[in-house]
Amino acid sequence: MKWAKEAKEGIVVAGGRGEGSLLSQLNLPEAVIVDQLGTVYVADRVNNRIMRWLKGAAEGQILIGESGLGSLSSQLNNPL
Repeated sequence: MKWAKEAKEGIVVAGGRGEGSLLSQLNLPEAVIVDQLGTVYVADRVNNRIMRWLKGAAEGQILIGESGLGSLSSQLNNPL
């Protein structure tokens, strides 16, 4: 959620479509970072992936963790 100063409602900027594994969903997000361009990075714990949402995007992009839980270089195990 993004809250503008003095806003009465927040704006969903990542996820917000219920719990799940689609590119528009998160499942137990743990850590969030926003860079100076407004890009949102999220550690999506249950889905074992790191997601990126460009400013204004309806769906995120998987940066790493496309092949599920594991110890291979393309996998993560409950990222924080």
